Amino acid sequence: MTGERRQHVSNPPPKPLLIWDGECDFCRLWIERWREITAGKVEYATYQQAAHQFPEIPVEQFKRAMALIEPGGETFFAAEAVYRSLRYRSSRRWLAWSYDHVPGFAVISEIAYKFIARHRGLGSTFTRLLWGKDVRPPIYFWARRWFLRALGLTYLIAFASLWVQMDGLVGSNGVSPLNQFLPAVYERFGPTAYSLLFTLCWVDSSNGFLHFLSGGGVVLSLLLILGIAPALSLVVLFVFYLSLTIAGQTFLSFQWDILLLETGFLSIFLAPWRLWPRRSSVEAAVSAASNFPPAGDTPAATVATTQSRQQEPPVSRAGLFLLKFLLFKLMLMSGVVKLTSGDDCWWNLTALDYHYWSQPLPTVFGWWADKSPEWFKHFSVAFCLVVEIIAPFFIWAPRRPRLIAAGLMIFLQIVIALTGNYCFFNLLTIALCLLLIDNSVVRAPQSREALRHTRRAPRGRALPDQLRSYATIAVIILTLPINVWLIFTAFRPDADWPRPLVAIYGRLQSFRIVNGYGLFRVMTKDRDEIVIEGSADGIDWLPYEFKWKPGDVMRAPGWCAPHQPRLDWQMWFAALGSYRENPWFGRLIVRLLQGSRDVNQLLAKNPFPHDPPRYLRAMFYRYRFTTLRERRETGAWWKREQLREYLPTVSADQVRQP
Repeated sequence: MTGERRQHVSNPPPKPLLIWDGECDFCRLWIERWREITAGKVEYATYQQAAHQFPEIPVEQFKRAMALIEPGGETFFAAEAVYRSLRYRSSRRWLAWSYDHVPGFAVISEIAYKFIARHRGLGSTFTRLLWGKDVRPPIYFWARRWFLRALGLTYLIAFASLWVQMDGLVGSNGVSPLNQFLPAVYERFGPTAYSLLFTLCWVDSSNGFLHFLSGGGVVLSLLLILGIAPALSLVVLFVFYLSLTIAGQTFLSFQWDILLLETGFLSIFLAPWRLWPRRSSVEAAVSAASNFPPAGDTPAATVATTQSRQQEPPVSRAGLFLLKFLLFKLMLMSGVVKLTSGDDCWWNLTALDYHYWSQPLPTVFGWWADKSPEWFKHFSVAFCLVVEIIAPFFIWAPRRPRLIAAGLMIFLQIVIALTGNYCFFNLLTIALCLLLIDNSVVRAPQSREALRHTRRAPRGRALPDQLRSYATIAVIILTLPINVWLIFTAFRPDADWPRPLVAIYGRLQSFRIVNGYGLFRVMTKDRDEIVIEGSADGIDWLPYEFKWKPGDVMRAPGWCAPHQPRLDWQMWFAALGSYRENPWFGRLIVRLLQGSRDVNQLLAKNPFPHDPPRYLRAMFYRYRFTTLRERRETGAWWKREQLREYLPTVSADQVRQP
């Protein structure tokens, strides 16, 4: 079927020519988009300019519908004309093919075209509401540049934060010594251990090598921030952080650790393959165009365009898709698991009645947020669920809904960061949200003509870019089915995995490059804190103070993010079970009885600075925020009630030297 009877003209143009109504605002907006999609392979003209060249076609017919005139003289109208013009771009050929071969596609297309043609004003209004004044395909040079810088900053924080804690956590005199852990794994699994735990620490598990990985990560993070060898830096950063994640054992088992690894891995396929940073193509084109009229075909602008194309590699659409899909998965799963966890507090909107004081490391802002009215807490829960479940779908929407979704997700992360210490998680999520902001948002309107020249990829792409494209497609094919199933399991937690996906996921799991997410699916409705106490005589007991977790009730909740005090965090998880379920806790007690300097440096206050205590025990307390009145009367931020003994008294005589 065709929209209107096909015709032939006697004087066809040398290139395909799409003729449109120059008085139609809706047409003008979309012609600009199609002009860039077809990249010079199709010419465009208004019927007011070109109708006289084709007397075979009545002017009224030009007014009713667009016309595409092929070099052979064959002419197409309406939706068919649009589809056949777009087929000159390989990624759009499916439209013309579907028009010719898919039953009903042509009919629906022509009906839709006629409706829009009769309501052009309405179509123009909706277009501007969804896209603004520019419906051309978005470009993401700005987003790529600042995302990579933000990712470099996140890596820098993660490595530096871990570096200062490494000796006390997994050093030779730490809580869980790596030089004992890896040999034990190898003894159990043999050579298979190398593939189960992919870490460079198999080569060397000494404290010095752990410092090398941490320090090397800091240096590479700075290189990434500066734009020096970004792709290569990302490859090594991933390998280093994966090595430390495995070396860190339970202390690096958090969702933001695997999120950083997955983000860092996928970013390899977005980062430009170059050694030194160069001036952005966008900046070069804008700079040149700022001194000339906004006509892209002026000599100066043409020179600037040629230079800019040589400078700025194109943004990989496939690489961008991988990272956007990661953001989609992260947000959607985080919201859905809350509703499918079986915890009613998410359905009745009471989760924040507990969250501010029961979360691992509250901030002082969390104390004040806990004093907000009940209706506001309930509204905040609803807002959180809407942002996490609804907003992610607008990642794939036109510009304005996409930007609104990005703003909502960034705002949610800022609020979470203010009320709780979630390390670099919020920063990393905000970095992913930057990928939703295209260049048209951050550039001045007079720069649009210069920006137009940066949209096309240069011809003759370099070999690294070609190899990256093939690798990116392979990653999409390999991981997309697993990611889709992970999202499905958020809706159906009890769903059985298909066997092929189990086999693939099992092999990829060691590298942490495809993961499921979902913080706080079940809200903790109490706060039990472990207080470790030491004694020299078994009569007088003195508490150990941690740097950030609640202890002294008079001490205000601190703000340590984006740094993560990993021992403090693990103490929160230990309080959810018994010491038998947390073997590392027993090793912590041993190190304190031995007076390990590395472990004591993880604490804020060691009540036995000269000689280690002879006895240690752990007591269980229930903590709650004080009320406004209690805070005014006592000056305390917390109130607590002793419950029971968490760990019975252990003496130094029971501890063997390693």
